Amino acid sequence: MTASLDRPLRARTTGMRRSSAERARAGGRRRVTGALLTVAAWGAASLFFLPVLWMVLTTFHAEPDAATNPPSVAAPLTLENYASFFSSNPWPPILNSISASVGSTVLVIALALPAAYALAIKPVRRWTDVLFFALSTKFLPVVVGLLPLYLFATTTGLQDNIAMLVLLYTSMNLPIALWMLQRFLAEIPKEMLEAAELDGAGLATTLRSVIAPVALPGIAATSLICLIFSWNELLLARTLTATVAGTAPVFLTSFLTSQGLFLAQMCTAAFVISLPVLLAGFVAQDKLVQGLSMGAVK
Repeated sequence: MTASLDRPLRARTTGMRRSSAERARAGGRRRVTGALLTVAAWGAASLFFLPVLWMVLTTFHAEPDAATNPPSVAAPLTLENYASFFSSNPWPPILNSISASVGSTVLVIALALPAAYALAIKPVRRWTDVLFFALSTKFLPVVVGLLPLYLFATTTGLQDNIAMLVLLYTSMNLPIALWMLQRFLAEIPKEMLEAAELDGAGLATTLRSVIAPVALPGIAATSLICLIFSWNELLLARTLTATVAGTAPVFLTSFLTSQGLFLAQMCTAAFVISLPVLLAGFVAQDKLVQGLSMGAVK
């Protein structure tokens, strides 16, 4: 009788032990899978980072060592490329890039924010058509408009002028900014706006106290993306500028001469010119992640 009573108890105990062992094995498989995925992610990230690392190492090599094939990583290090770069007076094109990028970004946000607010908070009829029309303007290849833009710039006296680049970069980034800001502002709970309206808050107070704190990461992310696009633009700047309004990417192409490619000097120029954008992204990385993740939460 005692043995018959102990049999179910032993069976339950054995089942519990097997269940614990299975959970332990499942936990072990999950840890191994997580470790493998982590290693794979680091490997993939390293593949993207290696060209940047190679470029940075090349900036510290002399020109003959940088031109070897395969690259000589153990070659002597030198700072002569940086000295040569800064002695070539790179500040005018860098200041031109800052003026064109910052000016166009401010103008883009000033134009896109009210339009995005109207489309997101107070949507009008067929508002999605407005967004798709704005985005469809990006489908037109830039090279199609080069000749008309060149003729317009020469006729109006805006050739080799920063104001022309500010206008072009604004029109280039405005559809993207409008699309992004509309998505960010649409994430703001309507209850917050209704509560502010019930409290008697006007439009300016609602924008400043309710919408701005919530939408600030999205505005920062949009501004940074517009800034990067403007900073990296080359085709329009190369066509419409010369010695006065030439930007940093145009200055970078000056290292491509008929005498050959100066690899170390070109890597140095590319690294120094990309530093402002890298620093802006590093400083605003928290806002950028928050802003880009706003549209993903629905």
